[in-house]
Amino acid sequence: MAIRADAAHAVARPRDTDPEMGAAASRQDPARARQRPLPDPKPLTEHGPAHVIAMCNQKGGVGKTTSTINLGAALTEFGRKVLLIDLDPQGALSVGLGIPAQNMDRTIYNALMERRTTLRDVRVHTDIPGLDLVPSNIDLSAAEVQLVSEVAREQTLLRVLADVRDEYDYILIDCQPSLGLLTVNALTAAQGVMIPLECEFFSLRGVALLVDTIDKVKERLNPQLEISGILATMYDARTVHCKEVFSRVVEAFGDTVFQTVIQRTVRFPETTVAGQPITTWAPTSSGAAAYRDLAKEVIAL
Repeated sequence: MAIRADAAHAVARPRDTDPEMGAAASRQDPARARQRPLPDPKPLTEHGPAHVIAMCNQKGGVGKTTSTINLGAALTEFGRKVLLIDLDPQGALSVGLGIPAQNMDRTIYNALMERRTTLRDVRVHTDIPGLDLVPSNIDLSAAEVQLVSEVAREQTLLRVLADVRDEYDYILIDCQPSLGLLTVNALTAAQGVMIPLECEFFSLRGVALLVDTIDKVKERLNPQLEISGILATMYDARTVHCKEVFSRVVEAFGDTVFQTVIQRTVRFPETTVAGQPITTWAPTSSGAAAYRDLAKEVIAL
């Protein structure tokens, strides 16, 4: 899906709030109004090659890691094999799945920087059948500097993924909250970009910069790169501000915005402590249902 940069800049600009618009937003929920029934995906008879999606937003705290974990787990419930790649030196994705990456000798850093180390050597199985993880820890922070002197440095992750793509249906890359060389590697290796976006005005301001970066990567490094969609996160229908921000995003980006909306709930912090996806920690919760709906949308792309 193509997003014009001028649309991204427009949605990020402040505007005066029309009192009538504010009143209308307070009466109805624009996210609920977009909901449509989603059919269950068809079962697969074979797996691979994987569709690679980068979860990307240079602003932190917008739900990238939470969405990577729970989307991956939801996809496995529909019979898909999924590999999660933690491309953030903070290792939040690994922690969120209960993997003690800080104590591991080999992580994504070794696969990127050592010719003899492959993703098969560093990946680990999670407690979720069909869901594997390539962990990360603070060692990865050195890769940003070391890759600068490498030939074809932007394609390093792309080359590493080639060994395992035929084993999975989806590879989800959890990017760090920046637009540095590691994130460019993720965008170069991916066919799609999912942009988790907190329904709050300051989150909109970074969208234009992110879309510009995606356009440059598509033009210079990866012509197949497309924006899979914008995912509204931390949505609270009780606030007029949240609903107005969501309405502006839909107005600017249209069908590029997923109809699935991730509501704000205390369940997500609980899952981080438990080291489990919400689909197993609270399988009947609204959050689990939302990520199952998101998985249906992703499969239908």
